[in-house]
Amino acid sequence: MPHFDGLVESIGNTPLIKLRHASAATGCTILGKAEFMNPGQSVKDRTARQLILEAEKRGELKPGGLVVEATAGNTGIGLALVAGARGYRTVIVIPNTQSQEKKDMLRLCGAELVEVPAVPYSNPNNYQHIGRRLADQLRKTEPNGVLFADQWNNLDNRLAHYVSTGPEIWRDTGGRIDGFICSIGTGGTVAGVSKYLREQTRDISIGVADPKGAAMYNLFTGGEAVMSEGGSISEGIGLGRVTPIIEDMTVDKAYLIPDEEAVPIIFDLLEHEGLCLGGSTGINVAGAMQLARDLGPGRTIVTILADHGSRYQSKLFNPVFLRTKGLPVPMWLERNSKMTIPFT
Repeated sequence: MPHFDGLVESIGNTPLIKLRHASAATGCTILGKAEFMNPGQSVKDRTARQLILEAEKRGELKPGGLVVEATAGNTGIGLALVAGARGYRTVIVIPNTQSQEKKDMLRLCGAELVEVPAVPYSNPNNYQHIGRRLADQLRKTEPNGVLFADQWNNLDNRLAHYVSTGPEIWRDTGGRIDGFICSIGTGGTVAGVSKYLREQTRDISIGVADPKGAAMYNLFTGGEAVMSEGGSISEGIGLGRVTPIIEDMTVDKAYLIPDEEAVPIIFDLLEHEGLCLGGSTGINVAGAMQLARDLGPGRTIVTILADHGSRYQSKLFNPVFLRTKGLPVPMWLERNSKMTIPFT
């Protein structure tokens, strides 16, 4: 019978799922690429695989080597899984503001965590800078090599989606696709997918959905990477500067998506379509709906269902947390959070 030769080969080839409510609301076909079905339950598994395989090709890692990364969580989970399957150890530098579920999963996957305060990128003690310094320090003592994965600047991140995600979308839509849109964390997904799709057809609109408090909306509408006002509870997205991964990317449409618009979409997907997804997916789907309305009815739009919602139970699916942020709490979530069934 057909089988995969280990975890690494099982990454990718996720299905496209028609989002019924979003499609009906726009008169378009809105498809979500189910990246939460990867073994690490996120789109970042693709990035992790490519970063490690390319490092192996360059001779940066030998059996028993070490992978170091600064990450908000999902890339770290992917790296820990792929590294473990390939015979490496993993050290992850993570902001202490990230969900407890992500931290627990990282440890479960075998990663050693270095939790640091969340400070701006301009601060030398930002987690990304600490990650780089730590990797440089460990290279002095690790005999089998140290890879600083550096997802923010490493072009292998973009390559991951150029060689896998983009071709899969083109194949599974039969080339009948009018728009692709998603949010930007590192930018690897939208940069790699858009590069591939534009090589197949010029007749496609590429969009970016940006949470409040990030700089991509202003970059692609006004030419300057300036943070928008406000903030977002979404994790793992919200880039504030131009990186090598996105510096040559062309975007046709950019949308600023508030949490008040994105969070109800997440609840709707779970209640009515059985899809339990994270906050960035709400930003993505909201952006896909805006792009669909701009392009007009009858079009096909693809976005990314980025990760599984179980990573955010203590925040996104917590009525107390939502109320502290002034966000709506659906009746079913309020009810379920209090419900117990007696057993005798």
